[in-house]
Amino acid sequence: MVAIDDGRELDAVLIGREGAAGGIINHGSLPAFSRITVRFPGPFVRLPVARLEAAKGRSRALAGLFARYADCLLAQIIQSAACNATHSIEQRAAKWIIATAERTDRNQVPLTHEQLGMFLGVGRSYVSRVIQKFKAARLVETRRKAFLVMNAEGLQAKACLCDAVSKRHFDEVMDGLYPKED
Repeated sequence: MVAIDDGRELDAVLIGREGAAGGIINHGSLPAFSRITVRFPGPFVRLPVARLEAAKGRSRALAGLFARYADCLLAQIIQSAACNATHSIEQRAAKWIIATAERTDRNQVPLTHEQLGMFLGVGRSYVSRVIQKFKAARLVETRRKAFLVMNAEGLQAKACLCDAVSKRHFDEVMDGLYPKED
């Protein structure tokens, strides 16, 4: 999350089971620019940055892996900036719902209208109007504090291609490091 001048904090990047946050390239000695917030439940590993740095110091392969991942994270941030400047709220909302479903590996996305608004940098009322359109098209249903993706292909058709562009770059840069999904 990134703080903006009016006191709000906006979500800048979505990291799922494929990634890491904190101490990726700065050796843990520089102040953090953003704040990391865990939004969705699931397994994760937390370790002191000093241990990570020691492991990277012992292994050029591990250090290279983190450098490659940092490139992917930067690409996602750059793509997100372009996306926010050019795509509609509807396109970006569809993208975030699809991306969150994929990263959590669930059709029920534990995300509130307010949280989605923070991802998009818009108010809850804008999100509610977009979600009503998605519901009318039977793309999603709403649950308490969650969206249920009813038609992933239809929702993907409403989304911009920014997440796909970021994923394609990730696949190229990280080729061979992650198991291929069927």
